[in-house]
Amino acid sequence: MIVERTSNQIVIKVSPEVDTFGFQRIMDYLDYLEITAKSKATQEDADKLADELNENWWANNRKKFIK
Repeated sequence: MIVERTSNQIVIKVSPEVDTFGFQRIMDYLDYLEITAKSKATQEDADKLADELNENWWANNRKKFIK
């Protein structure tokens, strides 16, 4: 593996034998880090949003699971 840093990016070169599924998961995580780097949201904000989404989902789908 070769890692090169330029003024505005990091270039990673890996062997073609590297498992693409695992590598994609790593890239997805790096994408997440880049997207959230400047976020001012707290973990508490994220937890509240997740709770709200779960409540809304359950309200809309409850009948599919409970008869």
